Amino acid sequence: MKDILKMVVVLTLICAVSGLTLAAVYDVTKGPIEYARLKNVKEPAVKAVLSGYDNDPIKDRVQIPIGTDKKGKPVNLVVFPAKKGGKTFAVAFEGAGSGYGGNIGVMVGFNLADNNISGISIVGHSETPGLGARITETQFTDSFKGKSLAKELTTDDINALSGATLSSKGSVAAVNQARGLLEKYRDKIVQGG
Repeated sequence: MKDILKMVVVLTLICAVSGLTLAAVYDVTKGPIEYARLKNVKEPAVKAVLSGYDNDPIKDRVQIPIGTDKKGKPVNLVVFPAKKGGKTFAVAFEGAGSGYGGNIGVMVGFNLADNNISGISIVGHSETPGLGARITETQFTDSFKGKSLAKELTTDDINALSGATLSSKGSVAAVNQARGLLEKYRDKIVQGG
């Protein structure tokens, strides 16, 4: 009986030390891992929609609270600012819309001075290969450049894809969602939170 009790105590100590070590390693690596994920996944999309900046939009990103989800957890809008001489002249952030195969994630760049779209980049989709997946092609994404933010876009405003109406509409919906967020939170976005 004494031997069993000794083993239980030793195993408990080993588990406690292991758990504390894992928690400490997680706390130390959490920030660098998130930054690396952003740098490798989001940065190419940000670079595709913004240009002419002298800062690091990934490092300078700001999170703006925009509400709560269905479970009551806070939801933040992650904004990537483009700055020149310390002044924000453009921003990029993601919007989402429903396509044929599911959600379409679109990184949208906004030129704040000209009040137009500087570009879009598709960051996630599950559209049909060879058909709806053509939303990633330059011919489609470039048709958003320079579009005014004065009104919501429709598929008539861009080079919509023939045979992929839902994919085109989902992309436009994602851009319009991002446009609406910019309109609603513009002051916070420009001020950086």
